[in-house]
Amino acid sequence: MIRIEYTGLSEINGSLVALEGVSGVGYDELAELSMPGGEKRLGRVVLIDGDRVVLQVFEGTDGISMDSVSTYFTGSPITLPLSGELLGRIFTGAGVPMDGLGPVYPTLRRDINGSAINPVSRMYPRSCIMTGISAIDGMMTLIRGQKLPIFSGDGLPHNELAAQIVRQAKVAGAEGQFAIVFCAMGVKNDTASFFMKDFRETGALGRCVMYINMASDPIIERILAPRCALTAAEYLAFDLGYHVLVVMTDMTSYCEATREVSSSKGEIPSRKGFPSYMYSDLASLYERAGMIHGKTGSVTQVPILTMPSDDITHPIPDLTGYITEGQIVLGRDLNQKGVYPPVSVLPSLSRLMKDGTGEGFTRADHQDLSNQLFASYSAVQDARSLASVIGEDELSATDKLYLAFGKAFEQEFLGQGQREDRTLDETLDRGWRLLSMLPRTELSRVSDKLLDQHYTGKDK
Repeated sequence: MIRIEYTGLSEINGSLVALEGVSGVGYDELAELSMPGGEKRLGRVVLIDGDRVVLQVFEGTDGISMDSVSTYFTGSPITLPLSGELLGRIFTGAGVPMDGLGPVYPTLRRDINGSAINPVSRMYPRSCIMTGISAIDGMMTLIRGQKLPIFSGDGLPHNELAAQIVRQAKVAGAEGQFAIVFCAMGVKNDTASFFMKDFRETGALGRCVMYINMASDPIIERILAPRCALTAAEYLAFDLGYHVLVVMTDMTSYCEATREVSSSKGEIPSRKGFPSYMYSDLASLYERAGMIHGKTGSVTQVPILTMPSDDITHPIPDLTGYITEGQIVLGRDLNQKGVYPPVSVLPSLSRLMKDGTGEGFTRADHQDLSNQLFASYSAVQDARSLASVIGEDELSATDKLYLAFGKAFEQEFLGQGQREDRTLDETLDRGWRLLSMLPRTELSRVSDKLLDQHYTGKDK
């Protein structure tokens, strides 16, 4: 086989290099750049314009000479080595082992960009994944095969919540075949150390594959990290039969890396400087979640993103909300009250919750209890608004009960310890105890039959 190498570059711009007179290469193809001293760097094709090809160099372009570097195109896209040995391992965002345990000996290699799932072969998400967190399990349940993002803000405890989900998550009736793929993008050293130490000490690493992209790592690696993670998740799910939960943080770092690359290529920006194709780019990641007919496993996604200035209309949460099936919103006001996790209930929802909860999945009263908790907590906000105008002493007896319910709900239902793993029965029973603080006549979202079974208030 003839090996063709191109000598010299026509341009260097940041992490991008350009070559002229190139033929027979494809978009996303992997290239190998060789330096005069024997150093080799990898890059991928990000732009083809006639015979001009632009590469993004993984390790950056520092020290590259435009005249003496030679480039070889491998003829294939970036692939990831895959085997059952992935579990318990820690990799860089580009899939290179960083745990000192040596390389993965692959059963196969697969393109990290994945392949589109035929919509006809998709199964509708059913059953649920329990996180041990009352706010999520009770009111915005995560369904197996769903993509349910967490919208957070700077300074909010989304990293602690992500670690707790990784430690505690389980699929009812399928505990033996459950795995987690954790992907961190653009994280600082202390954050990366927190995740690795936590997962090692609690034993969660044994069922987990970690992909860690540091803030100091090249931008291109930040773009590769979620694709590597999802490729590993698809292999574990659809080849080995695992139910896989993919936790990705922080998607805002990924989107900002995409914006930087787009700007380097001279593309026309859209909202807030992000590329116009960011919707389809995010969809290419999020839509890799799901279940497939004839396959035992499933891929469920919990992407985490920090909203710049807590703005839920920012392009990143806005586009994410269009693609995914609901959202879990963390509230700064609850965090300031000392509530952990500070899940803001009213703007949060799981659109698929109704299809994986209730009789046959969780408990017959689950859906109705969730609806009533939403309705009652909404009435709490009305009572608080009224109290801010006329004063709490002037409120009716019912409104005062709502204020007491709201405080107890935030402290006893939403609030729980970072190491506290609640069962679903404990969560639902706790919800009924809190609703019993209110008059029975106020509980209009549940049937009399359920009230007879679970209501313990004074007017029972």
